[in-house]
Amino acid sequence: MSRGTLIDLLYLVSATTFILALKGLGSPKRARMGNIIAAVGMLIAVVATFFKQVDGHNLNHVPLILIAMAIGIVVAVPTARYVRMTAMPQLVAIFNGVGGGAAALVSITEFVHIHSTRPATYVTLEVLLGVLIGTVSFSGSAIAFAKLQELMTGRPVTYPGQQILNAIFGLAGLVIIIIILVTGQTLLLWILLILAFILGIAFVLPIGGADVPVLISLLNSFTGLAVAASGFTLGSNLLIVAGTLVGASGILLTRLMSKAMGRSLSNVLFSAFGSVITAAAGGADQRPVRSGSPEDAAVLLSFASRVAIIPGYGLAVAQAQHVLRELAEELEAKGIEVFYAIHPVAGRMPGHMNVLLAEANVPYEQLLELDEANSEIQTADVALVVGANDTVNPAAKDDKTSPIYGMPIINADMAENVLFFKRSMRPGFAGIENELLYNPKTTLVFGDAKDTLTKIVAAVKAS
Repeated sequence: MSRGTLIDLLYLVSATTFILALKGLGSPKRARMGNIIAAVGMLIAVVATFFKQVDGHNLNHVPLILIAMAIGIVVAVPTARYVRMTAMPQLVAIFNGVGGGAAALVSITEFVHIHSTRPATYVTLEVLLGVLIGTVSFSGSAIAFAKLQELMTGRPVTYPGQQILNAIFGLAGLVIIIIILVTGQTLLLWILLILAFILGIAFVLPIGGADVPVLISLLNSFTGLAVAASGFTLGSNLLIVAGTLVGASGILLTRLMSKAMGRSLSNVLFSAFGSVITAAAGGADQRPVRSGSPEDAAVLLSFASRVAIIPGYGLAVAQAQHVLRELAEELEAKGIEVFYAIHPVAGRMPGHMNVLLAEANVPYEQLLELDEANSEIQTADVALVVGANDTVNPAAKDDKTSPIYGMPIINADMAENVLFFKRSMRPGFAGIENELLYNPKTTLVFGDAKDTLTKIVAAVKAS
C-alpha cells in the first residue's frame, strides 16, 4: 500500500469519527464519548498530515507547525479544564471565531500563493468566499463573546438605517468579489478583508444578549462553511467533509434553537429582541407577592407526593447542581417522586442543562424534555423553579403583545404549588416581567440558589 493510499484511508477514518461524534453529541448520555471519538479522529488526521506529500514534497516548516501546536495546547487545555459551565456559550463563541479566522488566513495565504499562476475562476471564488465568510465569523464571534462575557452591553446596539447599512456592506463584499474575479486586482482582497471584518461586527451589534446563543450557532455554521471553502482551495477532502458537517449541524442547531424560542431566525437576527427592560422590571410594579423562607419551602416539599424540578441559568451561575441532586435524594428517601423538567434552551444552549445535571450524577431517566415534562407536571404537587425565569413565563402563552409570545415554555403554573427561587424581582434574560411571580400558587424564596438549597436540605433532613 502506497503512502498516499494509507493517508487517504486515515483521512476516511477521521471523517467517519466526526460523523459518529456528532451522533454521540445528540444525547447527554453519549456526549462524553462523542467528544472522545472526535478528538481521536482529529489526532489521526493531524498525525497523517505530517506524512502527506504535496507535489512530491514532504510537509514544510515542521518546526514552526510544532511550535504553533504547542502554543495552542498551552492555551486550550487550561481553558477547557477550568471554564465554568455558565461560560460555555462564550467559550464556544471564541472557538468559532478562532476557527473562522484560521480559515480566512488560509484563504488569504492561498490567494497570494496562486495569484501569479492565474488559476481557474472557481478556485479564486473558493478562496474569496473563504476570506469573506471566515472573517465575518471571526469578528462577529468576537462581539458575541464580548456580549456574553459582559465586556460590553448585552443589549442591542442600534442606530437608524442599521439593517440597510448592513445590507450595503454585504452587497459591497459580493461586488468586490466579482471585480476581483474579473480583473484579478490583489489590492481589492485587503479591502474585502476590512469590509468583511466590519460586516461581522455590524451584523452582531443589534442582536440582544438573550439571542446571542442562537447567533453563536449560526456563526458556527459560517465557520464550517469557511473551513469547507478552505478544503476546496487546498484540495483536502477531509476539510471539506469536516467543514460541511459543522456547517450543516450549525444550521440545524440554529433552527432548533429558534423553534425552542418560538421565533423565526429572521426575527432573532433583525428584531433586536431583549432590548427593552420594562418599567415594572425596574421595580415600579408594586403588586404583592407571597414569599417564604427556606424552612417554609422544606415543609411544602416534605408533604408533597410528586415534585417537578425546573432548573435554569441561575442554577448554573450558583453552581448549585450538586446540592439540588442532594435535595432530590432526600425527598426520594421520604418516598417522594422527583423528576426534572428541562427546557430545550435551559442554560442558554441546547443540552446545556442536561450536561450540568449529568455532572452532578442526576439519573438520565429523571430528565424529561419539554413535551413529556408538561404532560407530567400537571400531576405534580410542587413545581420547584430554580434559576429559571423566561422558560416558565406564562406571557409566552397568554400575552400576544409580549416579545416571547409563542415561545414553548415549561408549564410550571399547572402544578398545584410553585416554589420560585430568585435572587430578586429583576426580570430574566429577556428583560420582561414574569406573571408567574404574582400567581396565587407561587411562593417566592429569595437568595442565592446554592445557599437556599443548602438550608432546605438541612431542614428536610431534620423533619
